[in-house]
Amino acid sequence: MDWNVNLQSMIDDATALVRSGQVGEATRAIQRALGGAAPLDAATAGAPPHSSLLPAAGAHMPAPRKGRRSAPSADVEDAVVIERGTARTSTPPRPADAGHATQPVGTFLDVAFAHAGAQHHYHLYVPPGAAARAPLPLVLMLHGCTQNPEDFATGTGMNTAAAQAPALVLYPMQPHSANPHGCWNWFRPENQRRGAGELALLVAMVRDVIARHAVDPQRIYVAGLSAGGAMAALLAREYPDLFAAVGVHSGLQAGAAHNMMAALSAMHNGAKPGPVARPAGLPSHGPAIPIIVFHGDADETVHARNGEQLIAAALAAATRAGTPVRHAMETGRAPGGGRYTRTVYRHVDGDPAHAPGPVVAEHWQLHGAGHAWAGGDARGSHTDPRGVNATREMLRFFLEHPKAQ
Repeated sequence: MDWNVNLQSMIDDATALVRSGQVGEATRAIQRALGGAAPLDAATAGAPPHSSLLPAAGAHMPAPRKGRRSAPSADVEDAVVIERGTARTSTPPRPADAGHATQPVGTFLDVAFAHAGAQHHYHLYVPPGAAARAPLPLVLMLHGCTQNPEDFATGTGMNTAAAQAPALVLYPMQPHSANPHGCWNWFRPENQRRGAGELALLVAMVRDVIARHAVDPQRIYVAGLSAGGAMAALLAREYPDLFAAVGVHSGLQAGAAHNMMAALSAMHNGAKPGPVARPAGLPSHGPAIPIIVFHGDADETVHARNGEQLIAAALAAATRAGTPVRHAMETGRAPGGGRYTRTVYRHVDGDPAHAPGPVVAEHWQLHGAGHAWAGGDARGSHTDPRGVNATREMLRFFLEHPKAQ
């Protein structure tokens, strides 16, 4: 489909139908525009449509098969879906406060995890030599739609980078029971509040890893791609007391949308200002944390304006206390040929003779890039091997920003 041509027309048509009370027909119009889904029956009328960041109504996900690459989905832009095996190496389900059993070093395992009466899964990478070292940094990695922890780890190469750091890496898995395409439900109000919904689940997983392993509480970070990036921004806003820094790749600012229609609009045009309790992106508990943002300026799934809004929200949070911010810009080209502009924003004390202050935000504009992890491995989905190595730069940024003592 031609996303740029059809989406705005679909939003206008669907909005008119909702206002006239034809909710079921509005949903069918959205589905037709987003991929030609079959008409809904009464049981599924009113469910959200399918896109790269939103769930599909009544969609059936085929059983994955190891080692086979499928054709790109017709309604997921700039994405190649990898089908992966379903075999698991799992520990028994356990509540977050039960014991301190550790995972062997040098392993990447699936952990079954009980939370709020339900079983969930996450993968954890423990680098070689972890047992002999002081408490390690922990990076929470949130996958995008149609991905899973194994795919995301392969595509980003974060485990390889973390082995050198060294750092623990936690990859939560969004079950298809929560979203047919494995998307984090970033646009639902219940998932945008501290202590509730998917945010509470993700934080419980972090605390489970802390209970099992030696984690440095001053160096806990969160990053995500696409829908995972939107969830990372929400976690940074709601839990600045837990996370030291945040990375968002091809995502949206916290509070960009509070329903499905607003989510579609934000993806296409950027978030619209509205009557909210606080500006989107500003923390609700404590000071803002440093942020690094990567976004392709040719992204047709999540408009690059969303990356700019993430940076703007960070700058608003940084300057509300009256501290000025200055920026430095550089351009370059990655070994794979991808061009970029990197802008670093820092606090200053007003005296140009003094050394630059702490970093507020770092913005990587990826020229000509679509909706994909820059510098990623082609064996993983949603990757652009031509781009700058976003994994290396993101981990570098994280380790430069421990939480203040």
